[in-house]
Amino acid sequence: MSLSDTVSAAFRSTYDLAFQISPIILNGGIVAGTLGGMMPIIGLNGQLTSLASSVLTGGGLSLDDFYARFVPLPGSAVISNAIGTYPFANQQVAANAIITQPRHVSMMMIAPVKDASGYLSKLALFTALQTSLQAHCNAGGTFHVATPSFLFTDCLLTSMTDVTTGESKQQQIQWQLDFVKPLVTQQAALAAYNGLMGKIAGGAQVLQSSAAGTSIWSSAVAAAGSAVQGAVPGITGMSGAVNTFLSQPS
Repeated sequence: MSLSDTVSAAFRSTYDLAFQISPIILNGGIVAGTLGGMMPIIGLNGQLTSLASSVLTGGGLSLDDFYARFVPLPGSAVISNAIGTYPFANQQVAANAIITQPRHVSMMMIAPVKDASGYLSKLALFTALQTSLQAHCNAGGTFHVATPSFLFTDCLLTSMTDVTTGESKQQQIQWQLDFVKPLVTQQAALAAYNGLMGKIAGGAQVLQSSAAGTSIWSSAVAAAGSAVQGAVPGITGMSGAVNTFLSQPS
């Protein structure tokens, strides 16, 4: 085998591993205590250990040894918008009434039994997989889903459904996993919450709204005319009244 063939085979194996063997990454939840807080889905049945051992020792682990392959299903949405149909103040606003919708992606897990021993281990394998995925969802975990064209991050698993057709004599070998990318993630919500609480704790208030629709925050100095910190009773004027009120014990 030539060098170019070797490189091509290595790239092909990497592609298969990333997008077909283990394109689903668990994040947080039951794997929050692991290194990096993430783990590929093949780690739920112990095959991650076999893969790591093969890479470190230079062994020949075949990608056919993995229990399942994943294929992205048609219909995944990387852009999802809705048009507002309620009354608007003017036509200019109505022309740009785009409402962002959650993105979604579905993966097909194909896991046929490959040998006689597989019929005995199938029940235990899928029970463990279902239990782990449900526990991960219950613990607030999210999923990263890798497809050849787009990476969906911080998704929620909404369902895992048997979609096996009659083309095979085996039952329950094709499973559809549906994911939704929420509009607001926990990280984004926490950042917004911390920013808002920081402004409120600092004595900021909203004076008016800008033309772009964003709020303009003002500090207590601009609102009262003097600093709130260290305010003492007895100061006359508007700033003294505000400072006196804010300095009273609750």
